[in-house]
Amino acid sequence: MDYSTPLTLCGFSFLAGFIDAIIGGGGLIQTPAMLFTLPNYPVPTLIGTTKIPSLAGSLMGATQYSRRVAVAGRFIGPAMAIAFGMSWLGSWTLTRVPNSFMKPLALVILTAVFIYTLSRKNFGQANQRTLSASQQRSRMWLMGGLIGFYDGFFGPGTGSFLVLGFIALIGFDFLKASAHAKWINASTNLASVLFFAIKGTMLYTIALPMAVANLSGAFLGARLAILKGNQFIRVFFLLIIAVTILRFGYDIVVSFT
Repeated sequence: MDYSTPLTLCGFSFLAGFIDAIIGGGGLIQTPAMLFTLPNYPVPTLIGTTKIPSLAGSLMGATQYSRRVAVAGRFIGPAMAIAFGMSWLGSWTLTRVPNSFMKPLALVILTAVFIYTLSRKNFGQANQRTLSASQQRSRMWLMGGLIGFYDGFFGPGTGSFLVLGFIALIGFDFLKASAHAKWINASTNLASVLFFAIKGTMLYTIALPMAVANLSGAFLGARLAILKGNQFIRVFFLLIIAVTILRFGYDIVVSFT
């Protein structure tokens, strides 16, 4: 491995952190970059390695948002714990059953999400739903469990699914949804980091510089999202969902050719 490889991966990781902090989807950049740049390593090793910079970026994004957006602390803590456990379970399940069916399913769901969001101009532009404390708690915990398992078992689009869930199920606007999503995503990333670390599938000399780059990108991305507000995040959300749809669609077509 030449000296340009870590620099290249850090560049991709910076961009991934920037995008992920705004609306999720950084894995669409960081993971393919790892697979393409280091083809001689086993895929589980590369996937495990990406979890460290992802965790760093998630924590940075969560911290930046929380300084400016009120977070439902009494609910988000248990939701993070549930998401952590379910992400671990998802990673464990992945080692025993294939997840090939997830990509077509995710493609259908994301296409529906894209059409719905595009057609609803006011979607996520303001806090629109009034829920009781018990309703907010149960929905947040259920979402943490379901998407936590998804992240451990499959992963791509997790941040976007979390944002969508906080808007559609709880009624947050894009900015508040992004703030809460980053905390749960940090929890699922932590579970994956620990899982793969125990498995011994980490390239720490690559992961640690990438972590610095990712959190730097996350810092700028979160600050930009806070500065620009809901309409900017909505446009970014649609862009990332569109790119994810194209990526999944391409992968599915290639798998049948």
